Amino acid sequence: MSKQALILGSKGMLGQELVRVFAEGGHDVTGWDFGDIDVTDTVLVREKIVALVPDIIINAVGYNDVDACESDENEFAKAWRINAEAPGELATVAKELGATFVHYSTDYVFDGEQKGDGYVEDADPNPLSKYGESKYDGEKAIEAIGGKYYVIRLSKLFGAPAISASAKQSFFAKMAEVAHGKGAISAVDDERGCFTYAPDLAIATSSLVLDSAPSGVYHLVNEGSVTWYGALMEYFKIAGIKAMVTAVSGDAFPRPARRPKDSTLCNTKRPKLRNLREALTDFADSTRI
Repeated sequence: MSKQALILGSKGMLGQELVRVFAEGGHDVTGWDFGDIDVTDTVLVREKIVALVPDIIINAVGYNDVDACESDENEFAKAWRINAEAPGELATVAKELGATFVHYSTDYVFDGEQKGDGYVEDADPNPLSKYGESKYDGEKAIEAIGGKYYVIRLSKLFGAPAISASAKQSFFAKMAEVAHGKGAISAVDDERGCFTYAPDLAIATSSLVLDSAPSGVYHLVNEGSVTWYGALMEYFKIAGIKAMVTAVSGDAFPRPARRPKDSTLCNTKRPKLRNLREALTDFADSTRI
């Protein structure tokens, strides 16, 4: 039976993949982006969503300028409204409608001091940055409200360029541009974590909803923990990009916000996403000119 799926942030890197995957899955999809709704306008959010009466609400909207919100109080206020307050309101509306609510969080809710193979879903968050705080506050708000919900933590999202002009480029696309322009670049080699390919995450999200899995927190990332440098070297090799890449410490790039040294996420609750190399191969093929 076809269900009404509302996707917020539908023109972003992840949102556009969610629209495609849920439509291909037979859902009646409504996509809203910045021009359609302001998720921080609680009155408008409630009015529009209640009128639509969706069965599934997927929030792919997020503030992710990590350094701006660390150094600018106005930016942090904006981050908190988008990453914490808005998800709470969306979860409230979803619960009232009996809808399933999906929200995306981040590995930056952790401090990177874990000693094992990675963070499992029920590990205790301890964000190092204001951005991480705003995302963790969003998680806590959703959990407190309850209902049928999924909080999905991802890490280092990459994929095809977003339809929205305001969306950020993925790390690999940005570095490819720099390499073609300069031929020599540096990449951080002392910060480790996982990467997440947007098409794979969209499929995993659809599967999670379709299976009616228990409410809670899920880690959905491509398998394989790696540094920024390691991932970039693998991508350049796959894509046939010739460049001089130097491994450097994170201290080589002065940044206001602290980053976790190892924010590897472990997926212990769902089928594993394919390994990063396979995802990078697909990404390289899809972006090859």
